[in-house]
Amino acid sequence: MAVGVDLVEVARVRSLLEDNPAAETELFTTREIRYCADKRNRYARLAARFAAKEAALKALGTGVGPGMRWTDVEVVNDPLGRPRLRLHGTAAQAAGAPGSWSAELSLTHTGDYAMAQAVLLLPPAADEPAVRRTATDEGSPCASI
Repeated sequence: MAVGVDLVEVARVRSLLEDNPAAETELFTTREIRYCADKRNRYARLAARFAAKEAALKALGTGVGPGMRWTDVEVVNDPLGRPRLRLHGTAAQAAGAPGSWSAELSLTHTGDYAMAQAVLLLPPAADEPAVRRTATDEGSPCASI
């Protein structure tokens, strides 16, 4: 399991997009732009999606590095309106084979801030032990906490 969290100032996202209109298509997919276009609080919704991308990339442990594009991480909504992650390109490769990972995503925003938390259940890495010790395991110095 991997967790990523990100907090974004809505005003910074708004300023970036107003000062550089081309940034919108560098950061967001057509589907994300379309979803936010007709909504109240457009910039807060875009900021929440940007935070979700950051949170997902933190959980993947990749960040936006070589070959990774912001649009490789997409926020879509399921039929009930819940936000979901859809990974493309390098992000999809980092997550593993299709069907081998799952994710939960939570978004929230106010007038000033947008936040996202991504929880990814990823397949274990080849060099990762199958069982991990936790603080509650017997013999752990933290077991009594």
